[in-house]
Amino acid sequence: MTGPTPAFWQERFDTQQTGWDRGQASPQLQTWLETGQLQPCRIIVPGCGQGWEVAELAARGFDVTGIDYTEAAVERARALCDARGVKARIVHADVLRYQPDTAADAIYEQTCLCALHPDHWTAYADQLHAWLKPGGHLFALLMQRLRPAATEEGLIEGPPYHCDINAVRALFPAHRWQWPRPPYPKVGHPNLSHELAVHLSRV
Repeated sequence: MTGPTPAFWQERFDTQQTGWDRGQASPQLQTWLETGQLQPCRIIVPGCGQGWEVAELAARGFDVTGIDYTEAAVERARALCDARGVKARIVHADVLRYQPDTAADAIYEQTCLCALHPDHWTAYADQLHAWLKPGGHLFALLMQRLRPAATEEGLIEGPPYHCDINAVRALFPAHRWQWPRPPYPKVGHPNLSHELAVHLSRV
């Protein structure tokens, strides 16, 4: 597999190198919830990590499935849900191969696309489309982490990989997804620059 492996991520958890982790649910998730854009439904959280968003959604009445292929992440997400007294399915699986039993109403994508090597982005975008029922919603936070070597030499550096908005629009084209008009909310990150928040609907 091109790019980071489960062993790579396991080492990051084992050595506490988890700079992407806010230690709480994203403020943008709270915004989507409080504005009513995201309401209780069947939702998938790919690359769920330590489970902050999974636990928050479960506490608000969502039917949540969190997915991660790193054992440490799965263990910590399950422990967090147990500690908070909420129920969610935490699945140990590869998002490029996982298939849900039932189509989801929504997907919350935050740390998975930017963690996958770009060679896998097309396959991942196809997965997200397949997981959702027609009219379903994709709530995505797109990591903005452009490094000088990328613009000067064309190097692909990460994770996290820079989620260029033009590349993302090509991955999620208009004939498969409804896009809102820009500009998109800029969500600051204490350790990793910022993200752009987009809410797409599956055609």
